[in-house]
Amino acid sequence: MKKTLFVAGVVGAFAAASAHAQSSVTLYGTLDAGLVYSNNQLGHSNWQQGSGSVSDTYFGLRGSEDLGGGLHAIFKLENGFNLNNGQFRESNTLFNRQAYVGLQSNQFGTVTLGRQYDSVVDYLAPISAAGYGYGNNLAGHPFDNDNLDNSFSIKNSVKYASPNFAGVQFGGLYGFSNAAGQFSNNRAWSVGASYANGPLNVAAAYLQLNNSGSNNTGGAVSSGDGSAQVAAALQRTYGAGVNYTYGPATVGFVYTHTQFDNMQSTNVGGTFVGGLSGTNLHLDNYEINGRYALTPALSLAAAYTFTDGRVTGSNGTGDPKWHTVSLQGDYSLSKRTDVYLEGVYQHASGEFGNLGANVAAINTLSPSSTQNQTAVAVGLRHRF
Repeated sequence: MKKTLFVAGVVGAFAAASAHAQSSVTLYGTLDAGLVYSNNQLGHSNWQQGSGSVSDTYFGLRGSEDLGGGLHAIFKLENGFNLNNGQFRESNTLFNRQAYVGLQSNQFGTVTLGRQYDSVVDYLAPISAAGYGYGNNLAGHPFDNDNLDNSFSIKNSVKYASPNFAGVQFGGLYGFSNAAGQFSNNRAWSVGASYANGPLNVAAAYLQLNNSGSNNTGGAVSSGDGSAQVAAALQRTYGAGVNYTYGPATVGFVYTHTQFDNMQSTNVGGTFVGGLSGTNLHLDNYEINGRYALTPALSLAAAYTFTDGRVTGSNGTGDPKWHTVSLQGDYSLSKRTDVYLEGVYQHASGEFGNLGANVAAINTLSPSSTQNQTAVAVGLRHRF
């Protein structure tokens, strides 16, 4: 009897170990905190403790269950928050970055449903300074107009991502309005593709948002709950980029075009800018970026972006322009922990319709009262 119980216990233990080996849940995230000095925010210089100056601060849970035959059930739950005070990035929303469940096939690709990032973030952003991690938030294009800095994600969305076909990957996403009788009122869709072959990476993507400023706050994105960066009747973003790695050096170029038709408002570094109804803003962003590893632990990075804008509509016309330069040094204390020093300078010019002279506004910071703005950040980043 004792032998029978012993054998049964051993078999049960091996069965439990086998089941555990076939499924997994991982806690992960990034914590980024530091000090930021800016010479002009709303007319005043400012020293502040920054959360996410380079990388977003967030934590998440991801899991996978092996269903056999190369098929897996997967999920991801991800929350962005302010490390300074612990507040959620989006009010009353726990998993405000991503929250999805789906099936992943080694042969046919992955289908997921929930709140997810669009194809611009998935395919094009990794080639840019904003999305690559060595410039990121402060180096984003003005008010992150093309979402390369993943300022928002798409709710009510279904996404497909292909397997890797000899370096080629592609995918698409559709975010439903979830409103009866209003199929296109606050919906979103995007497509993208990338190619990686040795040192060469090429990518392109397209994103469209319909009526993000509507009263349908349960739609794909919404300015009403803070999940949209810009409220507009129509937003179209498309772009392409390329980078090349040679030894310790990587250089890249990214072009994006974004048009906002019939804007209502925008969020500039936490400062709400309204009174834009009837304004059409079209922007072309030209970015050159580079990174050089001096040692395995120490790297230097730089980026320059010229943003050329055109304003039309009932609020007048204008030609706003922004020149943004960023420099960063990063030193790895370990595989998970690093320290960084980053400086960003932006010069603005031109007119912004009836609002008057254009002003500088480094991404994530409140706008300057003049055409120039400078920021310096020193911080510590830990990944787990």
